[in-house]
Amino acid sequence: MAVNGKRIAVYVLVVFILYVIITDPEKAAEYVEIGFQGISDAAKAVGDFFTWLADGAH
Repeated sequence: MAVNGKRIAVYVLVVFILYVIITDPEKAAEYVEIGFQGISDAAKAVGDFFTWLADGAH
């Protein structure tokens, strides 16, 4: 039963994403840009953390 619920949730998410892209492509592009910026910031934070560890965690 849980698999069916998960499958339905994925379908609903895909339909919503397609709806946003079709109805407002500029806004969808902004969402993608925000997402990639968040991923970039997270990767930089992880890099800074490991640099801090490598420097002796001072």
